[in-house]
Order: sequence, then structure tokens, then C-alpha cells
Amino acid sequence: MSRAAVLPRWPSPARGAACHVLHARGRAAARVNRESAVQTQAETAVYDALAALGIAYERYEHPPVFTVDEAERYWADIPATHCKNLFLRNAKATRHYLVVLERSKKADLKLLAAKIGDDRLSFASPDRLMRFLGLTPGSVSPMGLLHPGAADVVVVLDAGLASAARLGFHPNVNTATITVAAADFLRFLDSRGNVVKRITV
Repeated sequence: MSRAAVLPRWPSPARGAACHVLHARGRAAARVNRESAVQTQAETAVYDALAALGIAYERYEHPPVFTVDEAERYWADIPATHCKNLFLRNAKATRHYLVVLERSKKADLKLLAAKIGDDRLSFASPDRLMRFLGLTPGSVSPMGLLHPGAADVVVVLDAGLASAARLGFHPNVNTATITVAAADFLRFLDSRGNVVKRITV
């Protein structure tokens, strides 16, 4: 009798900490207990990891968004360079890539494959997204690298992001955006140990 595959799980959330919440439509900032603001263990893991690294962040709440176009109306109120995040696989599904680029840039998958030295690239399925990053469509983020299944995911980073002051990402849910200093984001990436390929997009 075959045994069902067991997917890696997010670690249990820490309790008692507070996070800084700003509303993306210009409402006043407020400090709230984390348990009232955080919806998932995946999101809690982000704040715990940033705190452990001493990384300051701001969190902005907004309605659910599933595409960059939908997010634009809320990002207009959030001072940061916002990112588009693509989860891709190669033709044989032997390698998976998290591509992080500035939101307005277009990703030519054929050219991207040539730059990273792999064969044909395509978007990974929602099942693979959950398996490797613990995320669902619409919430793709570099913060998914915290998931236990993400160790072999290769990060492909738009080299131009390093010159930004602050970067914006989903904190593993599509109902919020967090911003961090670009230098701190690079420090977060270093802490994960994933292979990072910097390219010009």
C-alpha cells in the first residue's frame, strides 16, 4: 500500500510579538498584537525571521491581490521599489527558480533561460509552488524561501534592485505588502543559503 507524500510544513509561530501595520490607503499607522494581524504561519515566519536578523520592516494591509496590475492601486501609497516574483521550472522539472525583478520589467523566458544557463523555462504549477515555497498563486515572494522545501530553489535576482532604497514584497500572503531596505533584503537572501544568480533583466 503506497504512503501519501508528506509536504514540508511551516514552523509554528512565535507568540507575543508586535508588528507595525500601515494601511495602504493612507489611514493612520497602528501597533497591533501579531495574533490579530497575522493570518497564517507562513506570514508569521517572515516576521520572526526578520526580527532574528535585526531587519526593520513596515507592513501595509490591503485587499487580496493576484496580479501586479491589481496590486498597483495599493502600491501607489507605499514608498518602495515593488517587485514581480515568478516561480519557474526547467523543461524536465529538475530545477526550480524564483525570479525577482522590478515590477514593470518583462521576463522573456527564452532569454532568461539563456542567461542562467538552463533549458526551456515555464511557470511551475500551483502544486509545485506549494511544495517548494509553501505558497499559493498571488502570494509568491522571496519570503517563501523560509519554507523547509525551498533549499534547492535558485534565486534569479534583477541586478538593478541593489540600487533601490527600499523593496516591497508580499509577506507570503496577498493581503499585505512589507517593505525593507534593499541592503537588508540582500542580507536576508544570504541568510537562507540558496544559490543566487544576479542578472540584468
